[in-house]
Amino acid sequence: MRLFVAITPPASALAEIDATVAPLRAAWPELSWSSPQSWHVTLAFLGEVDDAVLPGLAARLERAAGRHPRLELSAAGGGAFPTAPRARVLWTGVRGDPAALRAMSASVAAGARRAGAPPPGERRRFRPHITLARCRQPADVRPLVTALADYSGTVWMADRIHLIRSYLGPRPRYESLGDWPLRTQARRLGSME
Repeated sequence: MRLFVAITPPASALAEIDATVAPLRAAWPELSWSSPQSWHVTLAFLGEVDDAVLPGLAARLERAAGRHPRLELSAAGGGAFPTAPRARVLWTGVRGDPAALRAMSASVAAGARRAGAPPPGERRRFRPHITLARCRQPADVRPLVTALADYSGTVWMADRIHLIRSYLGPRPRYESLGDWPLRTQARRLGSME
C-alpha cells in the first residue's frame, strides 16, 4: 500500500484556504485542483509499504510523535515545484517553527526506516507545504504564485501526526490508518520537577 505521514490542518484552516483558492480555481480550470479534504502537510512520503510492516511502523510513529511538541502553524504565501514558470505543483506554504517541523520530519522518517519502510525520497530537502493543484503538463503559474504571495492564514495548532494511505487515480483519495498525538507541552531540560 502507498503511504505517507502528515499533519492535517483543522476544518477552519481548510475552509480559509479554500475561500482564498476558490477564485483562482475558477480562473484556472485547466489545472487539477485538489479538494480541501485532501490537503495536508507531508512529513514523510513512504511509498509502497508491505502490510506486515504496519504494526512496527505504528509503534515507531507513536514514539516519534511523543518526542515532539504541538506546533502553531498557518498557511502562507504560494509557490510551485519545480519552478513557477514550469510548474507541476502549485502550493501554499506553511509558516511556523521551521526547525521543529524539520526535526519532526526527520524523526518520522527515521522511525519509518527502523520499522522497515524507508522513505524513498529521504534525501530531498523538506519543504513544508500544502498542495493546491497539479499541472498535467508543465505550466506557467506565476500569476497564481503572485496572487497567493500576500496570503497569510490564521494560526492553528498541529496536535497529531497521521499515517495516511493514498489511492491513486484521476481523483486521488486518502484514508487515515492511524494518528498519534504530539506532546502537549515542551520538556524542560535541567528541570528539578
